[in-house]
Amino acid sequence: MFQTTQSSRGDSPVADQPISIIGAGIAGAWQALMLAKAGHAVTLYERDNAEMRESTTHWGGGMLAPWCEAEVSEPVVSRLGLRALDLWREELPDTPFNGSLVIAHARDRADFERFAKMTSGHTRLDAAGVAEIEPSLEGRFRDGLFYPGEGHVEPRLVLPELHRRITAAGGIIKYNCEAKAEDLDGLVIDCRGLYAREQDETSKLRGVKGEIIIIETDEVQLSRPIRLMHPRWPLYVIPRANNRFMLGATSIENEGSGVSVRSALELLGAAYAVHPAFAEARILEFGSGLRPAFPDNLPRIAIEKNTIAVNGLYRHGFLLAPALAELTLNYVKRGMIDNEVMQCK
Repeated sequence: MFQTTQSSRGDSPVADQPISIIGAGIAGAWQALMLAKAGHAVTLYERDNAEMRESTTHWGGGMLAPWCEAEVSEPVVSRLGLRALDLWREELPDTPFNGSLVIAHARDRADFERFAKMTSGHTRLDAAGVAEIEPSLEGRFRDGLFYPGEGHVEPRLVLPELHRRITAAGGIIKYNCEAKAEDLDGLVIDCRGLYAREQDETSKLRGVKGEIIIIETDEVQLSRPIRLMHPRWPLYVIPRANNRFMLGATSIENEGSGVSVRSALELLGAAYAVHPAFAEARILEFGSGLRPAFPDNLPRIAIEKNTIAVNGLYRHGFLLAPALAELTLNYVKRGMIDNEVMQCK
């Protein structure tokens, strides 16, 4: 059981104001949706067009995996992530919650056992158990760690659905509109991610590059994200619609663009190690996005007068966005402060 301390300022000083949200990626979309559904007058501004190809969200994995992420994350990420699972289920009941499966080859056995010790919420499966839940992997792995409570979404499908729900709840979305907080009335919620550095050079935000490859094959069928233990990083193979799979997992400390040759070789080689049939898959797309992160890799909600900055979601954007939106809503409605995540200046 994760616990945190909360405090209250009493009646919220911003409860009755119109709300402007800058940035329509996964963080901003959830903020807009929850506030609009609560009856607030919400306008969501996005500098990109409706396809959102310039957004970090476009290149996300979409994994909802708080138990697996506990291997490398602080307890606050697990606490918020577990709450977010309920919010995903409530808002989008069709979200796949088929669990996650962690596997490893014999040479990486130590990493597999370390992962098992550092995480909870899993059941250990033998070879027959792995084959039962993922028939395509029959005979390939002697055991696995199954996290039944986890889920995943497809970013390029779920983000437009969230936008549709925002407008259905009475919110307004303005694309191709590069809004600035100082030009907006009422309460402003800044969800611009790395772009927020343009106006605050002291924010200490950095970009952590995540690279992905999208492939297509009908020779492998998977029902859930697969994590393969790897000497440098675990590979994610995430099933998507129409026989497509996303390969990812790189977290590179630079702010360059594109996918490096080294990363491409590592990702494709690791996918082949999951199943040889991936060698015949068709490569559809290479891409990368910059995840906004603070030095401690933890999310932050900073409150200063009539501005709330939601940032630093790092590699947990889809996992944490609903829970962070709920914290903002609680502040707007009742002045509630989550002392682990929120800062008042």
